[in-house]
Amino acid sequence: MAFDENGSTDHIPENWKMLKNIIRESNYIVFFGGAGVSTESGVPDFRSVDGLYNQKYKFPPEQILSHTFFMKNQEEFFRFYRDKLLIEGVLPNNAHKALAKLESEGKLKAVITQNIDGLHQAAGSKAVYELHGSVLRNYCMKCDKFYDLEYVKSQELVPRCKCGGVVKPDVVLYEEGLDSDVINASIKHIISADTLIIGGTSLTVYPAAGFIRYFSGKNLVLINKQSTPMDKDCSLVIHDSIGQVLGYCADLL
Repeated sequence: MAFDENGSTDHIPENWKMLKNIIRESNYIVFFGGAGVSTESGVPDFRSVDGLYNQKYKFPPEQILSHTFFMKNQEEFFRFYRDKLLIEGVLPNNAHKALAKLESEGKLKAVITQNIDGLHQAAGSKAVYELHGSVLRNYCMKCDKFYDLEYVKSQELVPRCKCGGVVKPDVVLYEEGLDSDVINASIKHIISADTLIIGGTSLTVYPAAGFIRYFSGKNLVLINKQSTPMDKDCSLVIHDSIGQVLGYCADLL
């Protein structure tokens, strides 16, 4: 912890200060984030000890969250989806708020996220590229009519359109491809960045994790509580709370 019980910042880690200086001197920052960004808001991740992949269900979560399973067993899919992916009452944390502040100041040009919770937008970020879609958007598989999250929540187990079609969440399931427009825009921003901050991700989910190789700017920063395969390739690595780190760097704390 960098802050004592009286709120003193006398013992700020040196790498936090280094990141703050990097942000101050950068003109084109891009943030690439994963599940760890939202865990501090109470959203469970997938791969930690308490994550979804380490809990017991009738079917493995990886199987439930596949396109094949969705098409064959929609009741079981939506039972898991409603129970584990539609988390009530979660709010943006200091990481989300800090990124929105940096965007408003003109420092941050894009947030590229693997999360589907919409918390970046809730914090005020505008330039958000959702690689894996969002629970906030839902479409009828028959007529393409759009439905919001509240409609899905108000329906029975398997949400139905007025035309009778199944309303599918606009999230990328296993076996489904990423949106090409989102991919192209994300890569374009990464190529243009002078600083790329990677946060809250194990960098093990492809193809998203592979986007990092397009970065050729000055500062490659990684903030994650655990070590990752990319640690050795980064110019700055911080193994700490992403909310506290970014909150400090954006002068929120």
